Amino acid sequence: MVDPRVTKEAEILINHSVNVKKNDYVIVSGSAEAKELMLELYRLIIKKGGYPSLKVGLPETSYIYFKNASEEQLKKFPQISFDEIKKTQCYIGIHSDTNTRELSNIDPKKLSLRGKITNPISDYLCNYPDKIRRCSTLFPTTALAQDSEMSLTEYEDFVYGAVIQDWNKLKKRFCYLRDQLNKAKKIRIIGEDTDLTLNVYKKSFVADSGEENLPGGEIFCAPEPKSVNGHIRFTYPAVRSGVEVTNIYAEFKEGKCIKATADKNEKFLNAMLDTDKGSRYIGEFGIGMNPKITKFTKELLFDEKLGGSIHLAFGMAYKQCGQPNNSALHWDIVKDLRKNGQIIADGKVIQKNGKWLI
Repeated sequence: MVDPRVTKEAEILINHSVNVKKNDYVIVSGSAEAKELMLELYRLIIKKGGYPSLKVGLPETSYIYFKNASEEQLKKFPQISFDEIKKTQCYIGIHSDTNTRELSNIDPKKLSLRGKITNPISDYLCNYPDKIRRCSTLFPTTALAQDSEMSLTEYEDFVYGAVIQDWNKLKKRFCYLRDQLNKAKKIRIIGEDTDLTLNVYKKSFVADSGEENLPGGEIFCAPEPKSVNGHIRFTYPAVRSGVEVTNIYAEFKEGKCIKATADKNEKFLNAMLDTDKGSRYIGEFGIGMNPKITKFTKELLFDEKLGGSIHLAFGMAYKQCGQPNNSALHWDIVKDLRKNGQIIADGKVIQKNGKWLI
């Protein structure tokens, strides 16, 4: 018997997030671990008159690829996959890792190279909502529960609590805050070992209410590329391709990260920031506000929505925010402001210790 919460998640994805319509071609991508959710999505897509295509990944395939692929293979663009995506109306990607550290010992240069090669696919999925409606979501697994330091049962309760909400009601609150921030020109972030300023253009903030990500729960913008100045110490570890980087500190001058240190995997951090010309610039400033996400879990899809937090993404800026920063990298890192933190817009404190004042 299917967990009714899985069915509800599938219904939200189909009817709210990507809004599947009759004759839509829909790609659903996830690991075999997410079978229950994938089959529910498959059923609902057919009932809506769509055409589902399941892309099911197996454990260890990424490791085998990066361990054995030649440079020629790493540089080969997956044109057939891209052609299919360009003919697709909807795309649902499911995070369902069985081993979150699978690529921990892979040379970061290989990961960076492959990221550059496949970047046109990421760019298309993220930046062309008029051509493809896409959403990222999660199916709880033992590996993800372990990273979050919960039992699987506890983690399932946490995940579905954050996912199954009244998104239309939340959207009203998120859009109100978005509209207030869209009046600002300069943002200042203050916190532990943090004093950072950035400029934003009017009406550049976007609210995610479960459309692009499920769970949703953030408002974000792309700052003016050369406006970021100051320093920030990120509260939580950043995990990318199975590599955990801890206690990250970054300094910025005229938009560029001129110094980046970490207690663990500092070399990996800087290797990622040296991916290309745009990867040391900030492509996204986001504010987390999902009321059901109150703790850090090492899963970015949830952590960037943690209420009372902000995040900065090194690299690519989303085109919908109106600010260009081209990069194969897009790496969000989270700062908790619930203790001695402030967000200041044009000289006015709008959030203090994680609580909104507007």
